[in-house]
Amino acid sequence: MMGRREDPVWARGTVGLSAARERGDIDRQFKSRLMVTRSMIDRLGLEKELHGHMGCVNCLEWNHDGSILASASDDLHVILWDPFRYKALHNLSTGHTGNIFSVKFLNPDTLATCAADGTVRVRSWAGAAPLRECTCHCGRVKRLATPPDNPNILYSAAEDGLVIQHDLRAPHRCNADAPIVAVNLLNHLGRHAEAKCVAVSPRRSHQLAVGANDFYVRLYDMRMVTLARLHASPQPAGSSHSRQMWERQNVRSVRAGHGDPDNNIPRAAVQYYAPGHLSLEPNEHTFPKKATTYIAFSDDGNELLVNLGSEQVYMFDINAARRPILVESFIISHVHGNRGEGKASHGANGTNGTVEIPPPPLPNHARQLKEMANEFVSRGEFTSAVELYNEALGECPGCAVLYSNRAAALMRRGWSGDTYAAIKDCYQAIRLDPAHVKSHFRLAKGLMDMRRAREAHECLLYFKDKFPRHANSHAVFLLQKDINVALENMDTQPDETPGEEEDKQSTSVLERQLRASALDYSRRFLGHCNTTTDIKEANFLGPRAEFAAAGSDDGSMFIWSRRSTNIVRVLRGDESIVNCVQMHPAALLLATSGIESAVRLWSPRPEDGNTEPRVVSDAGSAAAANQQRMRSDPFEAMLLNISFAGGGDRDLHSPACRAS
Repeated sequence: MMGRREDPVWARGTVGLSAARERGDIDRQFKSRLMVTRSMIDRLGLEKELHGHMGCVNCLEWNHDGSILASASDDLHVILWDPFRYKALHNLSTGHTGNIFSVKFLNPDTLATCAADGTVRVRSWAGAAPLRECTCHCGRVKRLATPPDNPNILYSAAEDGLVIQHDLRAPHRCNADAPIVAVNLLNHLGRHAEAKCVAVSPRRSHQLAVGANDFYVRLYDMRMVTLARLHASPQPAGSSHSRQMWERQNVRSVRAGHGDPDNNIPRAAVQYYAPGHLSLEPNEHTFPKKATTYIAFSDDGNELLVNLGSEQVYMFDINAARRPILVESFIISHVHGNRGEGKASHGANGTNGTVEIPPPPLPNHARQLKEMANEFVSRGEFTSAVELYNEALGECPGCAVLYSNRAAALMRRGWSGDTYAAIKDCYQAIRLDPAHVKSHFRLAKGLMDMRRAREAHECLLYFKDKFPRHANSHAVFLLQKDINVALENMDTQPDETPGEEEDKQSTSVLERQLRASALDYSRRFLGHCNTTTDIKEANFLGPRAEFAAAGSDDGSMFIWSRRSTNIVRVLRGDESIVNCVQMHPAALLLATSGIESAVRLWSPRPEDGNTEPRVVSDAGSAAAANQQRMRSDPFEAMLLNISFAGGGDRDLHSPACRAS
């Protein structure tokens, strides 16, 4: 992460930091280092349940100093809680007529809410009359966001495809064509576009991240968007608000996907991010349908954490993200540029006649982790093996063998995205050790598993040239046979796959260009399930973003280590589904909510020897069951939710307030 540097040894310990804090010179560093630690995460348990709502609690929000927690529900009320005395301070009737999906503190006295009734409401919680009622949207409004340095600005994202900017300092008249529309997804995605979530960078308030009903995250530079709008042609004076709404829903959607006529979104003003294995699919009409349910920035604004519906949680490095592996130079230029280089100089081991420097030996602990992982692979316990390789790589990130071995375990496990992650591992292993035989072969095998027959063919040809000793092995023969069959089938099939022509007709030229240039993820976190609701969150924990947390369809809250990406804690947070996980701004105090009407507070419990009753002890089995859920059809997923989350004691009826 940008801006990180090594501190002197004396400052790394708790005692040294405590002494420095007493001197008053590194209070922020003390807070960053000690707010969230692994020992605290390991002791997380239920502190208190807050009861007061009469329906699902769809959103939570801490105020600036963490003295108040706001919760909003399907019961159309917002409750303001004192989280330390566990009591409700205010129970506010919002005036909404549909489920509330987001609540935000604009300042200590002012709240904003949005709901399924298509409205955004701003009010002082101390007063009765609302300060603003906006009905500009004509679809469910799913999420609100505010810049940290300007409490007068509010963004709302709705399923009508619009992200609207509200300036509370200016008088407002609901008008669908007014310049308050910050982003119009319909122009580029087509008439079925929906905005699902929005977030503003905490460090650079001009950066606006938007998630839609697809797997792309769009990061806008609102300075460039505003500048483009200054040169756009003015909108004509419109008719009545009701007529404009009718036209937008029934007439203007005809041009949806044809692009922005005023070029309000220049190409340089937005960057797309997407998991590489999804953005490289020949067509994006995949099952199950993907949707971005939540976006969160890290505290320093350099990273995005994204919860992707029917998929995993992904982290994107804004400053250092790269194109997907399959379109990088290795597959094309490196292979073509190095093929056939000096076969006469091949050594006895089948590699080019260069002097090979053996890799340094692994430290004892990393070596033990590797050996244990290899044993798990031999027993077919691939998830356990992957976790151990993750830990070992956290200690030795420059070891090619660990990347290659993890790639083999990922390929055999076969969870969503595992094959592409294995290809990334092989690529990294080859970068570290160009003579690593198994990595080259596994790279070709992984490309074939992803149905990239041409790239697999190139890699296998290079493998045979570079390692002639292995060129006639039975494994190479079988892989070459599969590649040849795939290439023959490709020659007899039409160039465009089903759905590809439809996709071209429904999206603008700019949209297709931006998708083609989407940048890849840096880390992914697996284990939770996100298929049943489209408001499921994922958040970094602490200023240093060393942990991440998200709710799950199995009623659990999952917490991962950023360093290893392994699950470090799973807690039962709801009898049905956990949607919301929000951390206190100054302490390790988590608030969660979901389908139940209760809000739950979690904190490190005393080290008194008692076992936390809500901990899920077998996190590996829970993760495997969730991966199976995400691959199931909706009916099978419902049965899995019943069978894995409590068996016969569960109510067989679906929750009446489930938001989907």
